[in-house]
Amino acid sequence: MATSKTREAIKDDLKTLKEDVVTLKDDVKLGAREEAANLKAKAAEARAAAKIKAEELKGKAGEYYATARERGQEYYGEAQDRFDDAQRYVTERVQERPLQSTAIALGVGVVIGLLLAGRRN
Repeated sequence: MATSKTREAIKDDLKTLKEDVVTLKDDVKLGAREEAANLKAKAAEARAAAKIKAEELKGKAGEYYATARERGQEYYGEAQDRFDDAQRYVTERVQERPLQSTAIALGVGVVIGLLLAGRRN
């Protein structure tokens, strides 16, 4: 009879063990689902934060672009003014002394011609 009680106790223990395994399996599934949900929520938060940072950087880049464009236009205007002044100055000097200007231009042309001819040899 002791063996019969032992068998019953073993059967009960096995039954309890099977129930515990099923319960543990369900608990593990539930925990995994909860963890997956937490990770999805964290990923969504990270995406939102990245999107906010991207918008901030886009705004800053736009500001830098606008500033650079404005400065470029200022520099272009200044350079154009200086070029116009230089052109006016040269035109006035040539008109004041046409013979001297022609001689200087001829001399510069000869020097450039000699330099270029020297390279060919």
